[in-house]
Amino acid sequence: MTAALDRRFMALALSLGRRGLGRVWPNPNVGCVIVAEGRIVGRGRTADGGRPHAETQALAQAGPLARGATAYVTLEPCAHHGQTPPCADALVAAGVARMVVAASDPDPRVAGRGIARLRAAGIAVETGLMEAEARRDLVGFLSRIECGRPFVTLKLATSLDGRIATGTGESRWITGPQARARVHMMRARHDAVMVGGGTVRADDPMLTVRGLGIDRQPVRVVVSRRLDLPLDGALARSAAAIPLWLCHEASVDPAPWTAQGAVSLPCTLSNGQVDVATALETLGAAGLTRVFCEGGAALAASLLVAGLVDELVLFSAGCAIGAEGTPALAAMGIDRLHDAPRLELVMQERVGADLMSVWRRPG
Repeated sequence: MTAALDRRFMALALSLGRRGLGRVWPNPNVGCVIVAEGRIVGRGRTADGGRPHAETQALAQAGPLARGATAYVTLEPCAHHGQTPPCADALVAAGVARMVVAASDPDPRVAGRGIARLRAAGIAVETGLMEAEARRDLVGFLSRIECGRPFVTLKLATSLDGRIATGTGESRWITGPQARARVHMMRARHDAVMVGGGTVRADDPMLTVRGLGIDRQPVRVVVSRRLDLPLDGALARSAAAIPLWLCHEASVDPAPWTAQGAVSLPCTLSNGQVDVATALETLGAAGLTRVFCEGGAALAASLLVAGLVDELVLFSAGCAIGAEGTPALAAMGIDRLHDAPRLELVMQERVGADLMSVWRRPG
Protein backbone atom coordinates (compact mmCIF):
# COMPACT_ATOMS: atom_id res chain seq x y z
CA MET A 1 0.00 0.00 0.00
CA THR A 2 1.40 3.40 -0.96
CA ALA A 3 1.69 6.29 1.49
CA ALA A 4 -0.91 8.25 -0.49
CA LEU A 5 -3.43 5.41 -0.25
CA ASP A 6 -2.71 5.00 3.45
CA ARG A 7 -3.55 8.69 3.99
CA ARG A 8 -6.67 8.40 1.87
CA PHE A 9 -8.05 5.48 3.89
CA MET A 10 -7.09 7.07 7.23
CA ALA A 11 -8.79 10.31 6.16
CA LEU A 12 -11.94 8.28 5.52
CA ALA A 13 -11.66 6.67 8.96
CA LEU A 14 -11.34 10.13 10.51
CA SER A 15 -14.41 11.38 8.65
CA LEU A 16 -16.38 8.39 9.94
CA GLY A 17 -15.25 9.11 13.48
CA ARG A 18 -16.43 12.73 13.25
CA ARG A 19 -19.97 11.50 12.68
CA GLY A 20 -19.96 10.36 16.29
CA LEU A 21 -19.17 13.78 17.78
CA GLY A 22 -21.71 14.53 20.50
CA ARG A 23 -23.25 11.08 20.21
CA VAL A 24 -20.86 8.51 21.72
CA TRP A 25 -19.73 9.86 25.11
CA PRO A 26 -18.14 8.73 27.37
CA ASN A 27 -16.40 6.76 24.64
CA PRO A 28 -14.13 8.26 21.97
CA ASN A 29 -15.51 9.00 18.52
CA VAL A 30 -13.44 6.43 16.59
CA GLY A 31 -13.57 5.54 12.90
CA CYS A 32 -12.30 2.35 11.25
CA VAL A 33 -11.82 1.27 7.62
CA ILE A 34 -10.77 -2.22 6.47
CA VAL A 35 -9.12 -2.59 3.07
CA ALA A 36 -8.38 -5.81 1.17
CA GLU A 37 -6.41 -5.70 -2.08
CA GLY A 38 -7.03 -1.98 -2.45
CA ARG A 39 -10.80 -2.28 -1.95
CA ILE A 40 -12.76 -1.11 1.10
CA VAL A 41 -14.51 -4.15 2.55
CA GLY A 42 -15.60 -2.77 5.91
CA ARG A 43 -16.14 0.55 7.60
CA GLY A 44 -17.61 1.69 10.88
CA ARG A 45 -17.70 4.31 13.61
CA THR A 46 -18.36 4.09 17.30
CA ALA A 47 -22.13 3.73 17.57
CA ASP A 48 -24.37 6.19 19.38
CA GLY A 49 -24.04 5.70 23.12
CA GLY A 50 -20.55 4.24 22.72
CA ARG A 51 -21.30 0.65 21.67
CA PRO A 52 -20.51 -1.20 19.47
CA HIS A 53 -17.00 0.10 18.80
CA ALA A 54 -15.85 1.16 15.35
CA GLU A 55 -13.58 -1.87 14.82
CA THR A 56 -16.36 -4.31 15.73
CA GLN A 57 -18.73 -2.78 13.20
CA ALA A 58 -16.12 -2.63 10.44
CA LEU A 59 -15.16 -6.27 11.05
CA ALA A 60 -18.79 -7.37 10.94
CA GLN A 61 -19.21 -5.66 7.58
CA ALA A 62 -15.98 -7.15 6.19
CA GLY A 63 -16.69 -10.69 7.36
CA PRO A 64 -14.16 -13.25 5.99
CA LEU A 65 -12.65 -10.55 3.74
CA ALA A 66 -10.92 -9.12 6.84
CA ARG A 67 -8.41 -12.01 6.80
CA GLY A 68 -5.13 -10.70 5.41
CA ALA A 69 -6.53 -7.15 5.13
CA THR A 70 -5.28 -3.80 6.43
CA ALA A 71 -7.32 -2.01 9.10
CA TYR A 72 -7.11 1.77 9.55
CA VAL A 73 -8.29 3.03 12.93
CA THR A 74 -8.15 6.54 14.39
CA LEU A 75 -7.39 5.43 17.97
CA GLU A 76 -5.51 2.46 19.41
CA PRO A 77 -7.88 -0.53 19.72
CA CYS A 78 -9.06 -1.24 23.25
CA ALA A 79 -7.41 -4.09 25.14
CA HIS A 80 -9.68 -4.44 28.19
CA HIS A 81 -12.93 -6.22 28.89
CA GLY A 82 -15.77 -3.76 29.43
CA GLN A 83 -19.33 -4.14 28.19
CA THR A 84 -17.82 -5.82 25.13
CA PRO A 85 -14.64 -7.92 24.52
CA PRO A 86 -11.44 -6.10 23.51
CA CYS A 87 -11.30 -4.83 19.94
CA ALA A 88 -7.64 -5.91 19.77
CA ASP A 89 -8.73 -9.51 20.30
CA ALA A 90 -11.44 -9.19 17.64
CA LEU A 91 -8.91 -7.90 15.10
CA VAL A 92 -6.56 -10.79 15.89
CA ALA A 93 -9.35 -13.36 15.59
CA ALA A 94 -10.45 -11.89 12.26
CA GLY A 95 -6.97 -12.45 10.82
CA VAL A 96 -6.15 -8.83 9.98
CA ALA A 97 -2.57 -8.73 8.68
CA ARG A 98 -1.74 -5.04 9.07
CA MET A 99 -2.93 -2.23 11.33
CA VAL A 100 -2.47 1.50 10.77
CA VAL A 101 -3.26 3.45 13.95
CA ALA A 102 -3.46 7.25 14.03
CA ALA A 103 -3.17 7.93 17.78
CA SER A 104 -2.38 5.96 20.90
CA ASP A 105 -4.96 5.72 23.68
CA PRO A 106 -3.96 7.35 27.01
CA ASP A 107 -6.67 5.47 28.92
CA PRO A 108 -4.72 3.45 31.55
CA ARG A 109 -6.74 0.38 30.63
CA VAL A 110 -5.27 0.56 27.11
CA ALA A 111 -2.16 2.80 26.93
CA GLY A 112 -0.12 0.67 24.53
CA ARG A 113 -1.62 -2.68 25.50
CA GLY A 114 -3.80 -2.79 22.41
CA ILE A 115 -0.87 -2.25 20.06
CA ALA A 116 1.26 -4.74 22.03
CA ARG A 117 -1.44 -7.39 21.75
CA LEU A 118 -1.69 -6.91 17.99
CA ARG A 119 2.06 -7.16 17.51
CA ALA A 120 2.29 -10.21 19.74
CA ALA A 121 -0.17 -11.92 17.40
CA GLY A 122 2.08 -11.18 14.42
CA ILE A 123 0.11 -8.25 13.01
CA ALA A 124 2.24 -5.49 11.47
CA VAL A 125 1.33 -2.27 13.30
CA GLU A 126 2.16 1.24 12.11
CA THR A 127 1.34 4.25 14.28
CA GLY A 128 1.23 8.03 13.94
CA LEU A 129 -0.39 8.46 10.51
CA MET A 130 -2.42 11.71 10.63
CA GLU A 131 -1.99 11.75 14.39
CA ALA A 132 -2.46 15.52 14.72
CA GLU A 133 -5.79 15.34 12.90
CA ALA A 134 -6.89 12.38 15.03
CA ARG A 135 -5.98 14.10 18.29
CA ARG A 136 -7.92 17.17 17.19
CA ASP A 137 -11.00 15.06 16.45
CA LEU A 138 -10.60 13.11 19.72
CA VAL A 139 -9.73 16.15 21.85
CA GLY A 140 -12.77 15.76 24.11
CA PHE A 141 -11.97 12.17 25.02
CA LEU A 142 -8.29 13.00 25.45
CA SER A 143 -9.11 15.96 27.71
CA ARG A 144 -11.32 13.81 29.92
CA ILE A 145 -8.66 11.11 30.27
CA GLU A 146 -5.60 13.35 30.56
CA CYS A 147 -7.05 16.40 32.38
CA GLY A 148 -10.07 14.93 34.17
CA ARG A 149 -12.51 17.34 32.55
CA PRO A 150 -14.30 17.79 29.22
CA PHE A 151 -13.00 20.01 26.42
CA VAL A 152 -14.72 23.40 26.71
CA THR A 153 -15.86 25.52 23.78
CA LEU A 154 -17.15 28.97 24.74
CA LYS A 155 -19.50 30.63 22.25
CA LEU A 156 -20.15 34.37 22.31
CA ALA A 157 -22.47 36.28 19.95
CA THR A 158 -21.91 40.01 20.33
CA SER A 159 -22.34 43.42 18.76
CA LEU A 160 -19.31 45.23 17.36
CA ASP A 161 -18.71 46.73 20.79
CA GLY A 162 -18.90 43.41 22.64
CA ARG A 163 -22.47 43.60 23.96
CA ILE A 164 -24.89 40.69 24.21
CA ALA A 165 -28.08 42.66 24.99
CA THR A 166 -29.41 46.19 25.08
CA GLY A 167 -29.83 48.15 28.29
CA THR A 168 -33.41 46.84 28.53
CA GLY A 169 -32.24 43.23 28.19
CA GLU A 170 -33.31 42.66 24.58
CA SER A 171 -30.97 40.16 22.90
CA ARG A 172 -32.96 38.43 20.14
CA TRP A 173 -31.44 38.59 17.75
CA ILE A 174 -28.01 40.24 17.62
CA THR A 175 -26.68 37.83 14.99
CA GLY A 176 -28.46 36.64 11.87
CA PRO A 177 -30.19 33.35 10.97
CA GLN A 178 -27.12 31.82 9.33
CA ALA A 179 -25.05 32.33 12.48
CA ARG A 180 -27.81 30.85 14.63
CA ALA A 181 -28.02 27.81 12.34
CA ARG A 182 -24.24 27.36 12.69
CA VAL A 183 -24.62 27.43 16.48
CA HIS A 184 -27.16 24.63 16.31
CA MET A 185 -24.68 22.58 14.26
CA MET A 186 -22.06 23.22 16.95
CA ARG A 187 -24.44 22.15 19.70
CA ALA A 188 -25.04 18.88 17.87
CA ARG A 189 -21.30 18.11 17.85
CA HIS A 190 -20.94 18.48 21.62
CA ASP A 191 -22.07 16.19 24.43
CA ALA A 192 -23.59 19.05 26.40
CA VAL A 193 -24.71 22.67 26.18
CA MET A 194 -23.92 24.68 29.32
CA VAL A 195 -25.22 28.04 30.56
CA GLY A 196 -25.36 29.97 33.79
CA GLY A 197 -28.45 30.55 35.88
CA GLY A 198 -28.70 34.19 34.77
CA THR A 199 -29.15 33.13 31.16
CA VAL A 200 -31.95 30.76 32.13
CA ARG A 201 -33.75 33.45 34.13
CA ALA A 202 -33.38 36.06 31.39
CA ASP A 203 -34.06 34.00 28.26
CA ASP A 204 -35.96 30.85 29.34
CA PRO A 205 -34.02 28.80 26.73
CA MET A 206 -34.57 25.20 25.64
CA LEU A 207 -30.86 24.67 24.76
CA THR A 208 -31.76 22.02 22.20
CA VAL A 209 -30.65 21.38 18.63
CA ARG A 210 -33.36 22.50 16.23
CA GLY A 211 -33.84 22.59 12.48
CA LEU A 212 -31.30 19.90 11.63
CA GLY A 213 -33.32 16.71 11.98
CA ILE A 214 -31.16 15.63 14.93
CA ASP A 215 -32.57 12.69 16.90
CA ARG A 216 -30.09 12.80 19.81
CA GLN A 217 -30.09 15.94 21.95
CA PRO A 218 -27.09 17.12 23.98
CA VAL A 219 -27.29 17.19 27.76
CA ARG A 220 -28.42 20.62 29.05
CA VAL A 221 -26.19 21.80 31.91
CA VAL A 222 -27.05 24.78 34.10
CA VAL A 223 -24.57 26.22 36.60
CA SER A 224 -26.63 27.89 39.33
CA ARG A 225 -25.45 28.15 42.92
CA ARG A 226 -28.90 28.48 44.54
CA LEU A 227 -30.99 26.76 41.84
CA ASP A 228 -33.13 29.89 41.77
CA LEU A 229 -34.46 28.99 38.34
CA PRO A 230 -38.06 29.09 37.07
CA LEU A 231 -39.75 25.78 37.85
CA ASP A 232 -42.38 26.58 35.22
CA GLY A 233 -39.83 27.36 32.50
CA ALA A 234 -38.86 25.53 29.34
CA LEU A 235 -36.05 23.54 30.96
CA ALA A 236 -38.20 22.30 33.81
CA ARG A 237 -41.05 21.32 31.51
CA SER A 238 -38.73 19.26 29.30
CA ALA A 239 -36.45 17.77 32.00
CA ALA A 240 -38.14 14.37 31.87
CA ALA A 241 -37.66 14.06 28.11
CA ILE A 242 -34.29 15.75 27.49
CA PRO A 243 -31.39 15.39 29.96
CA LEU A 244 -30.97 18.34 32.32
CA TRP A 245 -28.04 18.44 34.75
CA LEU A 246 -27.77 21.07 37.47
CA CYS A 247 -24.47 22.18 39.05
CA HIS A 248 -25.27 23.85 42.35
CA GLU A 249 -24.19 24.47 45.94
CA ALA A 250 -24.29 21.28 48.00
CA SER A 251 -26.51 22.81 50.71
CA VAL A 252 -29.33 23.59 48.26
CA ASP A 253 -32.23 21.12 48.13
CA PRO A 254 -32.57 19.90 44.51
CA ALA A 255 -35.76 17.90 45.18
CA PRO A 256 -38.11 20.23 43.23
CA TRP A 257 -35.91 19.71 40.18
CA THR A 258 -35.09 16.02 40.54
CA ALA A 259 -38.82 15.39 40.88
CA GLN A 260 -39.16 16.72 37.36
CA GLY A 261 -36.36 14.52 36.01
CA ALA A 262 -33.26 16.71 36.38
CA VAL A 263 -29.93 15.36 37.65
CA SER A 264 -28.41 17.07 40.70
CA LEU A 265 -24.63 17.65 40.72
CA PRO A 266 -23.58 19.29 44.01
CA CYS A 267 -20.39 21.33 43.63
CA THR A 268 -17.97 23.22 45.85
CA LEU A 269 -17.87 27.01 45.93
CA SER A 270 -15.14 29.52 45.16
CA ASN A 271 -15.53 33.22 45.98
CA GLY A 272 -19.19 32.68 46.70
CA GLN A 273 -19.98 31.00 43.37
CA VAL A 274 -19.92 27.48 41.99
CA ASP A 275 -16.27 26.62 41.39
CA VAL A 276 -16.09 26.09 37.62
CA ALA A 277 -13.01 23.86 37.80
CA THR A 278 -14.61 21.33 40.13
CA ALA A 279 -17.89 21.61 38.22
CA LEU A 280 -16.12 20.57 35.03
CA GLU A 281 -14.36 17.75 36.87
CA THR A 282 -17.78 16.58 38.04
CA LEU A 283 -19.08 16.67 34.47
CA GLY A 284 -16.03 14.73 33.31
CA ALA A 285 -16.56 12.10 36.00
CA ALA A 286 -20.14 11.78 34.74
CA GLY A 287 -18.80 10.96 31.27
CA LEU A 288 -18.97 14.22 29.31
CA THR A 289 -16.10 14.84 26.89
CA ARG A 290 -17.15 18.02 25.01
CA VAL A 291 -19.08 20.93 26.53
CA PHE A 292 -20.44 23.89 24.54
CA CYS A 293 -20.84 26.89 26.84
CA GLU A 294 -23.19 29.64 25.71
CA GLY A 295 -22.75 32.03 28.66
CA GLY A 296 -23.88 34.18 30.24
CA ALA A 297 -21.40 36.87 31.07
CA ALA A 298 -20.53 35.68 34.59
CA LEU A 299 -19.98 32.03 33.65
CA ALA A 300 -17.96 32.98 30.57
CA ALA A 301 -15.73 35.29 32.61
CA SER A 302 -15.20 32.64 35.30
CA LEU A 303 -14.12 30.06 32.73
CA LEU A 304 -11.71 32.45 31.04
CA VAL A 305 -10.13 33.60 34.30
CA ALA A 306 -9.67 29.99 35.39
CA GLY A 307 -7.97 29.10 32.09
CA LEU A 308 -10.64 26.55 31.28
CA VAL A 309 -11.70 27.77 27.84
CA ASP A 310 -10.05 25.51 25.28
CA GLU A 311 -11.74 27.09 22.28
CA LEU A 312 -13.69 30.33 21.87
CA VAL A 313 -16.09 30.83 18.98
CA LEU A 314 -17.01 34.50 18.55
CA PHE A 315 -19.83 35.67 16.29
CA SER A 316 -19.59 39.43 15.70
CA ALA A 317 -22.61 41.26 14.29
CA GLY A 318 -22.41 44.55 12.42
CA CYS A 319 -24.31 46.58 14.99
CA ALA A 320 -23.32 48.74 17.96
CA ILE A 321 -25.29 48.91 21.21
CA GLY A 322 -23.26 51.19 23.45
CA ALA A 323 -22.10 51.29 27.04
CA GLU A 324 -25.61 50.83 28.47
CA GLY A 325 -25.79 47.38 26.91
CA THR A 326 -24.87 44.12 28.68
CA PRO A 327 -21.20 43.20 28.15
CA ALA A 328 -20.33 39.72 26.90
CA LEU A 329 -18.06 39.17 29.90
CA ALA A 330 -18.64 40.08 33.53
CA ALA A 331 -15.93 41.65 35.69
CA MET A 332 -12.72 39.59 35.66
CA GLY A 333 -10.63 41.52 38.19
CA ILE A 334 -7.80 42.16 35.75
CA ASP A 335 -5.60 45.18 36.53
CA ARG A 336 -2.71 44.47 34.18
CA LEU A 337 -2.76 43.41 30.54
CA HIS A 338 -0.11 40.84 31.41
CA ASP A 339 -2.75 38.98 33.45
CA ALA A 340 -5.42 38.98 30.71
CA PRO A 341 -6.22 35.54 29.26
CA ARG A 342 -4.70 35.17 25.80
CA LEU A 343 -6.03 33.02 22.97
CA GLU A 344 -4.64 32.37 19.50
CA LEU A 345 -6.66 33.06 16.35
CA VAL A 346 -7.27 29.88 14.35
CA MET A 347 -9.63 31.02 11.62
CA GLN A 348 -12.17 33.61 10.51
CA GLU A 349 -15.20 33.10 8.30
CA ARG A 350 -18.12 35.19 7.13
CA VAL A 351 -21.40 33.57 8.16
CA GLY A 352 -24.28 35.41 6.54
CA ALA A 353 -23.96 39.05 7.61
CA ASP A 354 -21.81 38.16 10.64
CA LEU A 355 -18.15 37.33 11.21
CA MET A 356 -17.18 34.11 12.99
CA SER A 357 -13.72 33.84 14.52
CA VAL A 358 -12.30 30.80 16.29
CA TRP A 359 -9.68 31.19 19.01
CA ARG A 360 -7.85 28.46 20.92
CA ARG A 361 -5.86 28.26 24.09
CA PRO A 362 -2.12 28.28 23.31
CA GLY A 363 -0.63 24.80 23.35
